[in-house]
Amino acid sequence: MIKKKSNWLILGALGVVFGDIGTSPLYVLHAIFGSSDLGLSEQNILGAISLIIWSITLVVTIKYIGLIMRANNNGEGGTMALIGLIRQTDMSKKRKLWLSLIGIFGVSLFYGDSVITPAISVLSAVEGTELIMPELSKFIIPITLVFLAGLFLLQSRGTGTIGMLFGPIIVLWLVVSGIGGLVQIINEPSVLGALLPTTAVSFFVDHPLQGFIAMGAVIMSVTGTEALYADMGHFGRDPIKKAWLWLVFPTLSLNYLGQGSLLIQHQNYINSPYFLLFPEPVQLPIIILATLATLIASQAVISGAFSLTRQAVQLGFAPRIMIKHTSNREFGQIYIPMLNWLIASLVMILVVSFGTSKDLAAAYGMACSGTLVVSSILLLVIMRSVWRQNLVIVTFIGIVLLSLDILFVASTSSKLLHGAWLPIAIAGISFALLSTWYKAHNIISHERHHMEGTLQDFVIKLKKHPITRVEGHAVYLGQHAGNAPLALHATLDQLHELHENIIVVTVETTNTPHVPEKQRVVIDELGSPDDGISHITLRFGFKDTPNVPKALETARTKSPEANFDPYDTSYFISRSKPVIKKNRRIARWRKYLYLLMDQNSASPTDFYKLPVNRTIEMRSYIEL
Repeated sequence: MIKKKSNWLILGALGVVFGDIGTSPLYVLHAIFGSSDLGLSEQNILGAISLIIWSITLVVTIKYIGLIMRANNNGEGGTMALIGLIRQTDMSKKRKLWLSLIGIFGVSLFYGDSVITPAISVLSAVEGTELIMPELSKFIIPITLVFLAGLFLLQSRGTGTIGMLFGPIIVLWLVVSGIGGLVQIINEPSVLGALLPTTAVSFFVDHPLQGFIAMGAVIMSVTGTEALYADMGHFGRDPIKKAWLWLVFPTLSLNYLGQGSLLIQHQNYINSPYFLLFPEPVQLPIIILATLATLIASQAVISGAFSLTRQAVQLGFAPRIMIKHTSNREFGQIYIPMLNWLIASLVMILVVSFGTSKDLAAAYGMACSGTLVVSSILLLVIMRSVWRQNLVIVTFIGIVLLSLDILFVASTSSKLLHGAWLPIAIAGISFALLSTWYKAHNIISHERHHMEGTLQDFVIKLKKHPITRVEGHAVYLGQHAGNAPLALHATLDQLHELHENIIVVTVETTNTPHVPEKQRVVIDELGSPDDGISHITLRFGFKDTPNVPKALETARTKSPEANFDPYDTSYFISRSKPVIKKNRRIARWRKYLYLLMDQNSASPTDFYKLPVNRTIEMRSYIEL
C-alpha cells in the first residue's frame, strides 16, 4: 500500500514539478547557437552539449536534490520556507530582516519567470507546426494566444480534474524525448564525448567569450529547478528525487545528446533540432504532445505564483487578497483571480511584442539565474546557523555554488539590452510592492499597538466603571496579542454598552507552514471567569487558510466562556485607514503606494471567512 502511494506521488511529481525543465530541450540548443557567433563545428556542438549536461548535474542533481532539499520547514520547501527557517534562528532582528528581504527578492524574480515561461514554452511548441505546414507560419501568434487564453481561463476551475492527466503526459513526453535522442546517438556515437567534464572546460578555454555568452542560454536548461524545492511539501523529497534520478535526468541527457548528434550530421537543422529528431510522419503527433507538455509546464509556474503569493500574504509581505480554493479535498489548490489575469495580460503582451521564441530567449534566464543566487545565499546561512555545519565546509560549498550562479548571472546580464531587462523590471516592481507593504504595514501596526492599550487595563477599567452588558456573544478581532482592539474601544465610546460575553481573537501567523488543529487555539480568560471577557489566540501556518469561525469551533469545549456558536454571533473588526503626513519614517512614494495597495486589499471579512451578515467593520485613522 505504501509502495503504491509512493508511485502515485512520483507520477504526480512528474506532472507538476518537472514540466518546465522537461520542456527545455525545445529551445535551448537553438538559443545557444543563436545567441553567439559560434560556428556549428563538431567541437563546438560537443562543448555546448557538455555545458548543458554538467550544468544540469551541478545545479539540479547536486545543489537542489543533494543539498537544498534537505532544508525544509516541517516538510515544506521554497524560498518562503527558507525565510521561515531563518526567522526561527537566534540571529539578530536586523540580520533576519535583511536575509528576509533577499529572499523576497528571490520571490520577486520568480514572478518575472512566471510571466516569461508560459510565453516562450507555448510559443516554441506552436512554432513546430512550421515544419510540416509552412503556410501556418503567419498564424503562429494567434494560435499561441488562443492556447494561452484557454490555459488562463481554466485556472478558476483548478487542477483537480485535469491534474491526473499531467503525470502520464509528462512521462510520455520524457520517454519519447529520450527515445528520439537515443536513436540519433546510435547514428553518431561520437557525441558521447560531451559526457566528459573536460569537454566543457576545453570549450571554455578555446572560446572564452563565446562560452561566456552561451552560458546565458545554457541556464534555460535548468529553469524550473525552483519548482523541485517549492513543491516538496506536496510530494515529499523522496518521490521528487526518484522521479529525477530514474526518469527525468536520464531522458533529458539522452535528448540533448541526440540533438547534438543530429547537428553534427545536419548543421542546417539548428532552427528546430528537437522536432527534427523524429521522422516526418510522426512530427505532427510530437508537436501536439509538445504543446500539451508546455501548457503543463506553464501551469506549474502559474500555480507556483499563486502559492508564493499566499505565503507572502501570511508572512506579512503582501496585503490581503481574494484567494479561492478550487478543491474541497486537495490542499494547496488555490486560485487568485487578480494575479491570474495580471500574468495572463503580461504573457500575451510578451508573445505579441517579441513574436518568436528565439527573441524571447534573450529575456529568458535572467530571473532564473538571480533565483539561483538567492537560494544559494539562504542555504549557506541555514547550513551555518541552523545545521551548525563547519565553517570550512560551508565556505567550500559556497564557493562552488556561487561561482556557477554568478557566472549565470553575469552571462544573462550581457543580454540586458536585448530583453533580459524585462524579468528584472518585473522583479523590481514586485520587490517594491512587497517591501513597501512590509515596511509601511509595520509602521501602521506599531502606531496601532500604542493606541490600543492592553486588554488587561481595559478589563480593570470596566470593573471600576461598570456599564450595561447586553445579552449575547461578540467576537473582536485584534492584531496584537494582549491588546484591546480599536473596535472594542469604539463600541464602548459610541454605544456605552458591551455584549455579555466578549471574545477577543488574535490571529497569529507562525514561521511554520502548517499548525495542527490541536495546537491552533490558546485561551486566556483574563482574570476572573465571570468578567465575560476571554482572549483567544488562533495560530495558523503560512500555508494554512485562516478560517476564524471554523477555528473557534474547536475552542467551544476548552472554556465555558468560549462555548458559543461561531456562525451565530456578532463579529467586530478594526480596519486602520492610513493618512499621509509629512515625516521621514518612510519615503513619500512608498506611502502612496501603500495607500493604493491598502485600498485594493481584500476585506478582513472575506479573508478570515467571517459571516458577512454578522460582521461590523469599524475604521480608525492612523498617520503614516
